[in-house]
Amino acid sequence: MPCALAALLWHAVAMAASSAHAATVITDVTIVDVVAGQNVGPRTVLIEDGRIVSIDAPGAVHAPASAQHVDGRGRFLIPGLTDMHVHLFNLSSHRAPNDWSFPLYVANGITGIRDMRADAASIQQVKQWRAAMESGQLIAPRVLASGIAVYGTSPADAAADVDAAAAAGTDFIKVFSDVPAANWRAILAQAKLRSLPVVGHVPAGVELLEAAKRGQRTSEHLTQVYEACSSSEARILGDRQGLNGEALMSRVDSQEAQVLATFDPAVCRHAAKALAATGQVQVPTLALADEDTFAQNAQREHDDRWQLLRPDEQLRWQRFVAGYTKDDPELASRRWPIARSIVSILHQAGVPIMAGTDSPMPGVYPGFALQDELQLLVESGLSPMDALRAATLEPARFLHIDDVSGSVAVGKQADLVLLDADPTRDIRNAQRIRAVLLAGRLLTRGDLDALLSDATRAQHPARHP
Repeated sequence: MPCALAALLWHAVAMAASSAHAATVITDVTIVDVVAGQNVGPRTVLIEDGRIVSIDAPGAVHAPASAQHVDGRGRFLIPGLTDMHVHLFNLSSHRAPNDWSFPLYVANGITGIRDMRADAASIQQVKQWRAAMESGQLIAPRVLASGIAVYGTSPADAAADVDAAAAAGTDFIKVFSDVPAANWRAILAQAKLRSLPVVGHVPAGVELLEAAKRGQRTSEHLTQVYEACSSSEARILGDRQGLNGEALMSRVDSQEAQVLATFDPAVCRHAAKALAATGQVQVPTLALADEDTFAQNAQREHDDRWQLLRPDEQLRWQRFVAGYTKDDPELASRRWPIARSIVSILHQAGVPIMAGTDSPMPGVYPGFALQDELQLLVESGLSPMDALRAATLEPARFLHIDDVSGSVAVGKQADLVLLDADPTRDIRNAQRIRAVLLAGRLLTRGDLDALLSDATRAQHPARHP
């Protein structure tokens, strides 16, 4: 067993002895109601057996004598945050899973994640993590969904791969930008028969609106949204016709400067209005801007978070920097302001937006990056409340679990974050974490700091005896 995961299991078992079945009462706290869009309080919240069992005026809640009491005065209770685009498996490099990232998510108030690329064996690992977390043996965010990527050598082969993914127990089908349009259509048709959502990159040869109308549930990283916001979309996509695989992606890369140069806000507003009518959800992953910042920052190893990475992950990030070209900074400086403009236009048009990060891409630290994403969403025109919804209520609705998750309400799972300041006034206050509750298990600030310290020692035992 990897030492980081062993430490997490040991810590969880130690806590389980004292708090697995303990009730918790949070007194005199202000609840951030992401459904109504307002703060409510003061209230006292009673949690038992991993659920919120009552929310009432102070003094009106009758708690068991053995309950843990948490002082909520001057504090704010929000739903646990969800990162809707992470990677827990290293299928290309065949390295160990990224379970080293679990404490980083939890310490940043993230109680749920959506894993974006698994395989049949990985799905079995996800099931083991879920069971260990539910039993209290593992401190980790809930893996709310995990999907298998499908490509296919032909439309028939792609459909067969969807069947194989369904048999493996996948929660969704993921597609990448280089999937041929014909294969993509076959994937959509077969996934519909299997009642599996299709998410991911809108293929580079397919228009954004076609993808949305045909039923692809998400566009990740604004794939094909940049093109839809270009005054030259038809010509740009026309130049990609007949290309597949590496040839297609090479053409896409060569066109990026042209796509950015032809960004047209009026065209974008028209596309956003049409997109909103389809219900497709966007996961912009604006935190990927940190990838470019990381590549340009010679002081990266002085970041305190660097020691939280597993050594093989540090090596991967360093190799990424070695491959960074002289053209990349210029493209990045043009890309990210346009990305924020696009998100603003999408939001104004009513297109649903969910928070995701693509962790652990180089420079994109798991957990910490979602806090960055919330700030970037606010910089892109979302209110702090809307940014919180993008990491709580919207993911719950998308995953059809909003009856048990995504807001602070009686009957819902007690995946919660207690903050020392109001995040609806300043989204940066979402980082001021006093405590996290995972399935009702209370992790105080001291517990969270210990998790990060344990993670650092586990990754680098020689440096931290």
